[in-house]
Amino acid sequence: KKPDNSELLDRLRSAKKLPEQLNWKTWKDGVLSVYRALDTQSDLWHLPNGQILRVFATAHPQGGATWVFENLTEQVDLETRYNTLVKVQGETIDHLSEGVAVFGPDGRIRLSNPAFRILWNITEIQAKPGTHIQALAEACTPSYDRPDGWKRFAEQITSFDDERPSSQGTLELYSNLVLDYAVIPLPNAQTMLTFVNKTDSVRAERALTEKNEALLKADELKNDFVQHVSYELRSPLTNIIGFTDLLKTPGIGSLNDRQAEYIDHISTSSSVLLTLVNDILDLATVDAGIMRLNYSEIALDDLLDEVSMQIADRLQESGVTLEITVPAHLGSVVADQQRLKQILLKLLTNAANFAPEGSTIALTCGRDGTDFVFSVADKGPGIPEEIMRTVFNRFASSGKGGKRSGAGLGLSIVESFVSLHDGQVSIESQPGKGTTVNCRIPSAESPHSVAAE
Repeated sequence: KKPDNSELLDRLRSAKKLPEQLNWKTWKDGVLSVYRALDTQSDLWHLPNGQILRVFATAHPQGGATWVFENLTEQVDLETRYNTLVKVQGETIDHLSEGVAVFGPDGRIRLSNPAFRILWNITEIQAKPGTHIQALAEACTPSYDRPDGWKRFAEQITSFDDERPSSQGTLELYSNLVLDYAVIPLPNAQTMLTFVNKTDSVRAERALTEKNEALLKADELKNDFVQHVSYELRSPLTNIIGFTDLLKTPGIGSLNDRQAEYIDHISTSSSVLLTLVNDILDLATVDAGIMRLNYSEIALDDLLDEVSMQIADRLQESGVTLEITVPAHLGSVVADQQRLKQILLKLLTNAANFAPEGSTIALTCGRDGTDFVFSVADKGPGIPEEIMRTVFNRFASSGKGGKRSGAGLGLSIVESFVSLHDGQVSIESQPGKGTTVNCRIPSAESPHSVAAE
């Protein structure tokens, strides 16, 4: 049996090989109307299996009809994916915070995003596709018109060179916006321009730089001021001490007991003040980076004898004794003798200030290879934990438990001079159990080699 066209359509519908229709009879009558039509009819059939067919039907003059089926499945799928990709790319570019513009080889803009137009303060019409880069440059002139801007971009975009290298740089617009730009060659002789707004980070960097320069300048002024004042103070103090000592000599004349007592107070206070001025001057010199160590070979036994003699009066005044423990052959070390002596005197003076009357201060010395290691221990009240973190800070003297209140520069000077020698200093202390300061002074190679450097 040979089915007619109507029966064939019914069979194809039963096999689910025709588009599904809400009104099957009406659709079928429309398809079979080709036999009465004068012109070719065409339609798209979306089959249940996902195929897409373009159907051409033409009535034959002698009866019957010719049906042509073109499978468009792959073509439609490719077009759909392409359109989706283009739409996604467009949406992505439009939502970028970076400004993007793409130019063709003829120098005309192909596309741009809102960020690009906002950064350059131009309208969508001024940057519409097809606009030449020269016209775009004129629109951007109020924002930036220097040669390293759009004039350079135009040369790169419209260049006929075989090699089109990428380039990048920074522009600061008249609106104070700072933009990082990049010129990137694309396939088919196209070129992409990107602009990133770096204004906030540049401003923050400039602010930090200016603040740092201001701090350095303030620190320099502080050091200059401290050095100037220290020098100006030292000279009259030296005169006061000299005249005080002169008043004590018998050749000037005798003093009554009250006058002698006042002279002693003046002498003691002047000496304390001179020590403070010298300490401040030393620290200012260290801060300024102009202190240079005078290296020489130091016989440590002789150094300890000299230190013990200089500290004797201070120990007697505090009512404490000094116990020095050294090995049989302590040897020598290459260091700055004056600064090393200051380190020892500062530590012993600090210990004498806090050691209980009648107690003993222990100075223990030794060698670790070529390093000179020593510690100063007292049986004073110790250092509370909250003060230990700031014990080397300047003017960080608590004064609690001390016989004399000082400016709090002693340990700071010790730490500075030890650091200048590339040494190490540390403190061990517990409240009520005394304090021990440990120092390590490396020996330099030789005084001659150090001086040569």
